[in-house]
Amino acid sequence: LLGIFFNVHSAILIEDVPFTEEDFKEGYRSASKSATTCFIAAGLYCCWGLLSILQVGEHLRKEYMVR
Repeated sequence: LLGIFFNVHSAILIEDVPFTEEDFKEGYRSASKSATTCFIAAGLYCCWGLLSILQVGEHLRKEYMVR
């Protein structure tokens, strides 16, 4: 959700975007970079969560095979 809000240039997040003098001239370039970073982080979290779920399932399946 944070990436979406950065992408639509939400006014409440303006303090969290690192602006330089050039960024004020060029528009919302830094907000777009922040949005991209948030989307990448969200993707990594999803991959890590999926891997964790698969590992728990594998562990539970092996536990039942021992008995």
